[in-house]
Amino acid sequence: MHHFDTHDVFNQAAPFADINLFACDLALQEALQREGGAQAALALHALGEQLGRAEVLDLGRQANANAPRLHNFDRSGRRVDEVEFHPSWHALMTLMIESGVHASPWDSGLAGAQVTRAAQYLLFGQVENGAQCPITMTYACVPALRQAGALADKWLPKILSRRYDPRSLPIEQKHGALIGMGMTEKQGGTDVRANTTRAAPLAPGEGQARFGAEGEGAFNIVGHKWFFSAPQSDAHLILAQTDDEGSAGLSCFFVPRFLPDGSRNAIRVQRLKDKLGNRSNASSEVEFCDAVGWLVGKAGRGIPTILEMGGHTRLDCVVGSAGIMRAALTHALHHARGRAAFGRKLADQPLMQNVLADLALESEAATVFALRLARCFDEGDDPAQALLGRILTPAGKYWLCKRGPGFGAEAMEVMGGNGYVEDGPLARLYREAPVNSIWEGSGNVMCLDLLRAFGKTPAAREALAAELALAGKASGPLNAYAARLLADIDQAHGDEFGARRLAERVVIAVQGALLVRHAPAFVAEAFIASRIAVDVGGAFGRLGPGVDCKAILERALPASADN
Repeated sequence: MHHFDTHDVFNQAAPFADINLFACDLALQEALQREGGAQAALALHALGEQLGRAEVLDLGRQANANAPRLHNFDRSGRRVDEVEFHPSWHALMTLMIESGVHASPWDSGLAGAQVTRAAQYLLFGQVENGAQCPITMTYACVPALRQAGALADKWLPKILSRRYDPRSLPIEQKHGALIGMGMTEKQGGTDVRANTTRAAPLAPGEGQARFGAEGEGAFNIVGHKWFFSAPQSDAHLILAQTDDEGSAGLSCFFVPRFLPDGSRNAIRVQRLKDKLGNRSNASSEVEFCDAVGWLVGKAGRGIPTILEMGGHTRLDCVVGSAGIMRAALTHALHHARGRAAFGRKLADQPLMQNVLADLALESEAATVFALRLARCFDEGDDPAQALLGRILTPAGKYWLCKRGPGFGAEAMEVMGGNGYVEDGPLARLYREAPVNSIWEGSGNVMCLDLLRAFGKTPAAREALAAELALAGKASGPLNAYAARLLADIDQAHGDEFGARRLAERVVIAVQGALLVRHAPAFVAEAFIASRIAVDVGGAFGRLGPGVDCKAILERALPASADN
């Protein structure tokens, strides 16, 4: 009788692990160099090696398999509202905080700091995305907090610290701090002007009596938040209505978990959200029961104050989506090179090459766009760069985030059933993709914001035209596409119905121009033929004849990386 073992395992690709995530990404390396982050290449090489280790990649799986748990009361019945996390979450947070990805643009003093940070964030996005949420909010709060005088003096050193400190303690006793956000209420959603949370100044003398000099300018806050991100954070920036004569309207407030006298602030966490994805991260509903907060910015000017934070969080939505795409691509391509069907490796079969190459084009275009946008933030003192960033931020957040779920689904299908199960990363990456589109302004909000930018600032169109002109006359289809786009912008004022199409075209034009200038011809020509010469549409895998798929895939992930 022949020996037969039903558990012999063959024709299965090894997990994509123990690989340098930076060294295998040529598009990211090149974008870092040209956009101003060349000095960080060695540090990013080391980070890419660290993040690509099997045990680090597995932290993402562990953190999502062991979701945070809310404990409203301690064993004695005292209200504590503590969130308990798995050790893998703390390991991920430690990696990010120690790398400075939450703070480096604000205190490094280096040129290209935003570009460097974007490259870091894109690499971290290939490991785990839920932990990126508190990192993003902590990073983005700094410009708003710098308006806050004594509050900034007390908190910014802890926010910019490279020490992760998850302990629930007053800020004076901590080595580092995290900041969250709370804007959305159940009756308003995107329409924050419908918020009902109210803030009133403490009675004369009450703040000083309770907190000494730190009590000056304190407000009582009563209300709720339907989405209160990362409730374990040391403080949150929130929006609340104020009624003072001459300053009525939404104002921005800084609400710490612990008050200056060491007591817990009256922030009651009602429950944690049961979310589609982003499961490693805690999102919550809260009530403010006479909580105490401090005004940030001018009273009645809460939306402009918080929007300064919003620009940076939206940048991270763009970069984070590029990171998810890159992760999905590498796992799918690695699998296809290690798996055979019908006598040939999947990656050698023409139709599969079409799908994979199409995904690779999308991923590279997302990467180059994300780092180009980050340079706009680095060069914000240049009016032209600031205007370009003003339009590319909402347009990019719309289009790149919108492409993510379809990209994830296609990459999952490459891996078949192995991609659909929770044993591998593709199911998790697919669930993560929609949050970047929803969080910090949905697709419609972004497209309307783009219209607003073109309408209020005609020079924004000229900033876009100047960026597209840098591609020269190398591509007839690109030049014609750019010319039609710029002509249509002149006619687009108030055309809300067509705003999504406009945002899509802006991003595709900029991506095409960047690839024509900087990518190999086999990449740029394939992108233009499939996205510019014809409309984007349908599924991935619709590249036309003559595309050098093998060259595109070797660039996307060198075959040596699979060994």
